[in-house]
Order: sequence, then C-alpha cells, then structure tokens
Amino acid sequence: MNDYRKYLDPETIAKLGNIEMKARLVVEGFITGLHRSPYHGFSVEFAEHRQYRQGDEIRHIDWKVFARTNKYYVKQFEEETNLRSMIAVDASASMKYSSKGIISKFEYASYLAASLALLMIKQRDAVGLCTYDTDIKSFLPPNSKPSYISEILKTLETTSPANETGTANSLNLLAERIKRRGLVIIISDLFDNPESVLNGLKHFRHKKHEVIVFHTLDPREIDFNLGRAATFKDMETGEEIISQPYQMKISYQNAVKEFIDTIKKECRNHNIDYNLIDTSMPFDKALRDYLTKRKNI
Repeated sequence: MNDYRKYLDPETIAKLGNIEMKARLVVEGFITGLHRSPYHGFSVEFAEHRQYRQGDEIRHIDWKVFARTNKYYVKQFEEETNLRSMIAVDASASMKYSSKGIISKFEYASYLAASLALLMIKQRDAVGLCTYDTDIKSFLPPNSKPSYISEILKTLETTSPANETGTANSLNLLAERIKRRGLVIIISDLFDNPESVLNGLKHFRHKKHEVIVFHTLDPREIDFNLGRAATFKDMETGEEIISQPYQMKISYQNAVKEFIDTIKKECRNHNIDYNLIDTSMPFDKALRDYLTKRKNI
C-alpha cells in the first residue's frame, strides 16, 4: 500500500491518536492521492483557484499553478469560494454496532465528519456540526474561521452514541434551525421508518438546501455473512435472540436491498445525492463524492 493510502484506511486511522490527528492524516492522504491520481476532476488548489474561463482577466491567472499543472487557473475572490455546510451525524445507539475486525459505524461517521470539516475549512468554506439521536444533541452553526475546527473536533470526540433512533424527527428539527441555504451532509445508518426519513430529507430540499446522504452501514449489515449461528442484540433496547443466520440470509438480504433501493430511488427523485458507504471502505470514496458535489454547486 502506498504510504498515503494507509491514512485513508479506517482500521489504520482508528489506531492513531486524537481525532485531530486522524482528520489531518486522512485529509493529507486524500490530497496526496489527488495529486498522484490520473483523475483530473478537481483543482488541487481547491477553493483558492478555479479553471480559467473565457472572459476572465489574464492578470488573474496564477502562473505558478500553470507551471505545475499545465492548465490555466485564476485566483478566486472570497465571494466566489464561500459555501455554508452543515454536517449531521447520527449518534443513536444503533451506530455503536461493529462486526469483527471493523470499526463501529459511529467511529467511521466521526472520522469522516472530522475529515470533511477540516477539508471545508481548508477551502475557506463555513462548516457546522449537528449530532442527534431522538433529538438534536449538539448544534454548532456554520463558521469559516480556521480555529473553529477545534470546536467541531472536540464535539465529535466527546460524543457517545446512545438512545433510540430518531433520524426523521431530528432532520426535521435541523431543517428548521438552519436559516441560510447551503449544503447539508447527513451521515447515518438511516435506521428509522423509511418514509419518515425521506420526508425529513425532502424538508431540506423544500428549504432549497443541497443535500448529500452518506448511508453508513457495517459490511455484515449488508451481506449478513455471520457464520452458522449468531446472537442478535438490539443496540437500542438490549433485546437478544439466537438464530441460524444462513436460514435467514436470503430473506434478510432481500429486505436490506429493498430498504436501500427505496432510499436511493427517492433521493434520486428529489435531487438528493445518495452514497452507500460501508465501514470497511477507505475514506477517499466519501471525500471524493463530497468534492464532486462541491464542484457542481
């Protein structure tokens, strides 16, 4: 594995120090990967530059960037770069789940949220954070000051998943609290009534926000490869049952597929970006999905 790639691996990142170190190494690994990749969809200068367009003044061309990329970029003005974003992280008890050898969904969501926030601050965008379970637990309004990242990271690091899921209710409450249009990023397993969740997502669209959903699941929640016998525990109620997974596997996979397909289809119908993420995936997949959205806003 290339050195920069290891810092995009969830298991490697989980073994490192505090959440600030994790986020910085993920972002550095991601940016290094963009530089080395044949993928040319993004300016490596992010918010500080954009590609030259007909009509731009030649005096604004950055010739140092041209020397490195052989492409014409112009420096952007502050009003061209600023985007207001809110990251909403599901902190309900179901997010504690992790299968053997995989970090929990909440850990993954926290590291992803921290990395996204740091990347946004580097882009001079304003970013805020909301954590929720049945209700909103914490709310930090968007801010673009570099020092603000410390408050966001501290909130993520001190939050523990607990209580039942209330994604639909929390999303509706959050939609009412965000006063200015911007980008809303939801990181959740979406374990709630699908119709209610979709209504919560559509609430943001009704308020004219752009929306990205990172549907975050453990790999075993998708494929149900749990072996011949297993004890199933409800992370929110503590209730346990013992069953034979292979007997249930086909029915379970069909139910999960229907659940995912329903969310995905309705998101597409309402111009909401849907991304299925499993917690074994390197972080660059989600970060690239974000940049794709950021580029098109």
